[in-house]
Amino acid sequence: MRKEPFAELNPDAILNCVEAASGRRLLNVCRPHSSYINRVYELQDENGEFVIVKFFRPGRWSASALEDELQFVNDCAEFDIPVVPPFPQSDGAFLGNYKDISFALYPKCGGRLVDEYTDEQWLELGRLLGRVHAAGATRQAYARNKLHPLKTTRSQVDYILEHKLVSDSLIAQFSTITDKIINEITVDFESVENIRIHGDCHSGNLIYRPGESFYIIDFDDMAVGPAVQDIWMLLPGIYEDSRVELSLLLEGYETFRPFDRRTFSLIEPLRVMRYIHYISWCGWQFLEDGETRIDDSFGTFNYWQKEIGDLEDQLQIIKKEHAAL
Repeated sequence: MRKEPFAELNPDAILNCVEAASGRRLLNVCRPHSSYINRVYELQDENGEFVIVKFFRPGRWSASALEDELQFVNDCAEFDIPVVPPFPQSDGAFLGNYKDISFALYPKCGGRLVDEYTDEQWLELGRLLGRVHAAGATRQAYARNKLHPLKTTRSQVDYILEHKLVSDSLIAQFSTITDKIINEITVDFESVENIRIHGDCHSGNLIYRPGESFYIIDFDDMAVGPAVQDIWMLLPGIYEDSRVELSLLLEGYETFRPFDRRTFSLIEPLRVMRYIHYISWCGWQFLEDGETRIDDSFGTFNYWQKEIGDLEDQLQIIKKEHAAL
């Protein structure tokens, strides 16, 4: 029977772990926060200060990859970018370990999500991403994923097939369409600048603090890849329908860093890579504990039929764009 990876984390264990790591005396407060992959808890010390502890799911990232994540956030903080950096533990390190579970400690930082951005907020978000990418370009992250069809996408497709997640009668169809996609888009990634990026830059990872600014949070999926990945995920629709928002984003962005507009051609390839990434992520999450489905229909024949259809549609969009070049 599969062992629950966080089975050792009960309130007493969490409080004792964080007291030892932080050197603080804690009150008997241990509030869980929502998280699909990791385990996050809000604690409080005897001075009334709140501490957030994030336990990273074992097996998802290596210690080196987690250190790359924390380094990127700290680099952003050194550039005075509004992020929530971890604070050093008693031994001076930012990454701790409790019974083979890595963890980090953070200050509490509240804020609210914004449903629709004003023109000024689009400009502000552009400036924020320009600064994040300027920090991202200052060093490499060798242990993180590189967004490339022959690397991340190929490995995700292989994972799906090797773990027999696809309905038997649709395996050949899924394998064929993903091979066609990878072959079609690989050329688009030649000679593209790759830097450290957030990797999952949607509106849910941007919190607004009135009187301050937007904060960019949750670098859990940070990667090395083209800057446009963090741009297109914020757009309210497809490229053709988002020209005003994109123009404002880039006006703000280029206050701090030039943007290569030729990489607009990567938006639809990156979108289909995101489709495959999400399918793989759902499969990984399901296999990890045997029951969690991000999508209730995951694994059914109808699920795979729809996903294959979406992949085929996206391939046609990409082919049409390629033909127009």
